[in-house]
Amino acid sequence: MLDGLAVVLFQPKFAQNVGAAARACANMGCAELVLVAPRDWSLELALPMATAKGEPVLRAARVVGDLGEALAGFAHVYGTTARTGGWRKGLLAPRAAAARVVEQCRGGARVALLFGPEDRGLTNEQTEVCGQLVTIPTAEASSLNLAQAVLLLLYECLLADQDAPRGTPRAPAARNLASHAEQELLFAALREALLAIGVLKDQNTDYWMLPVRRFVQRTPLRRAEFNMLMGVCRQMRWVAERAGLLEPAADPGREPGSGKGEA
Repeated sequence: MLDGLAVVLFQPKFAQNVGAAARACANMGCAELVLVAPRDWSLELALPMATAKGEPVLRAARVVGDLGEALAGFAHVYGTTARTGGWRKGLLAPRAAAARVVEQCRGGARVALLFGPEDRGLTNEQTEVCGQLVTIPTAEASSLNLAQAVLLLLYECLLADQDAPRGTPRAPAARNLASHAEQELLFAALREALLAIGVLKDQNTDYWMLPVRRFVQRTPLRRAEFNMLMGVCRQMRWVAERAGLLEPAADPGREPGSGKGEA
């Protein structure tokens, strides 16, 4: 079983595809399915495609209203894309991604595989919150059916899990890793601090933040490190305020120069 791994479907368009994706999850041993603002959602239409094997996964699927809520509890997020170039750099093939996913899951982290809607995929803004992007190579017609893409990625994860050395212990839940929600707080603080000291410019700020995001997300971010970096950001902002580069924050209780972060 792919413990700690979840499939997250962002705004899936067709309930039948959700059902087929649930069946793929059951086939490959992934028990967790999350639906983010599904369009025209119908359990009745999804159930036949899930079949009896996928029905338990489908019925247990968590339905949430936005992407932030869906990803909040995960330490690592892998986004899928058929488009390349521009913002979509450093793409992993499914096999390479699966090896990392399994290693992270065996280390006790919770990992999400994020899939976009059938008609348009993930936008640049949505891929921005992913620590890594994955693309499935094809001979032509790069856009795959949603359930096919889910099946292919989970198949590679299952193989990687089976190929792990026998007796490899599975670590307990990684309670000391920063969650995706905490990482997003950190990136917002880093963005503000780097803007304040002139490292980032006001134009295309999100694009130029991508290398910073990828750098921070390259290794597991522990909560103590999250606290430390949040403290660094607060100190940078305080220095910028003292230098007149930034308006003081409306936080009279904040201790100037404090390096202590917030969890």
